[in-house]
Amino acid sequence: MNSNERKSFTIFSEAELQHATNKFDKNQILGHGGHGTVYKGLLKDNTEIAVKKCMTMDEQHKKEFGKEMLILSQINHINIVKLLGCCLEVQVPMLVYEFIPNGTLCNLIHGNHGQNISPVTRLRIAHESAEALAYLHSYASPPIIHGDVKSSNILLDVNFMAKVSDFGASILAPINKSQLVTLVQGTWGYLDPEYMQTCELTDKSDVYSFGSYRTAHKEERFQP
Repeated sequence: MNSNERKSFTIFSEAELQHATNKFDKNQILGHGGHGTVYKGLLKDNTEIAVKKCMTMDEQHKKEFGKEMLILSQINHINIVKLLGCCLEVQVPMLVYEFIPNGTLCNLIHGNHGQNISPVTRLRIAHESAEALAYLHSYASPPIIHGDVKSSNILLDVNFMAKVSDFGASILAPINKSQLVTLVQGTWGYLDPEYMQTCELTDKSDVYSFGSYRTAHKEERFQP
């Protein structure tokens, strides 16, 4: 079964993921984030995967992992990275995603190949990212607020199609004031000033961050 045929949410064993990642060899590391280390893996059916793993997990990390699993398991959109399953056999749960081969938009633009990206391709990637956010805000039920929109959270597939990722800071849209966020999360330089002042994360916060990432790539003045 290839990655395009794998539809259902799968509970993976620890042994499967150990084998897929060569025992989480450091050479398999794709990147590090605020919510874990991501490893490349290959399942026995030759499906390429990305495994997010935390070394330790406090209560905050547990909530973030739980949110990401809950949110992504309900989403099916071409411009949002697909969650294939998880592993619950270990003390620190692991999340398993489809593997996106061309890394992050940030690395592409600021790396050695950035100069080869045409304005048309950059505009298409921005449009696809905006389509993903529009889906989260207007068509997901309940609506979802990403909470950390930036170029390093936009992955690019083999055709350089945008895939929005990393939902550790995301929330389901609050129904009332009692559900407002009390701890501001996200990345400095992309955060909505009103969100920082009020702790109220809204879809407008995502739009502000999206605009900041577009401005940053034009002026190249923010760090990823």
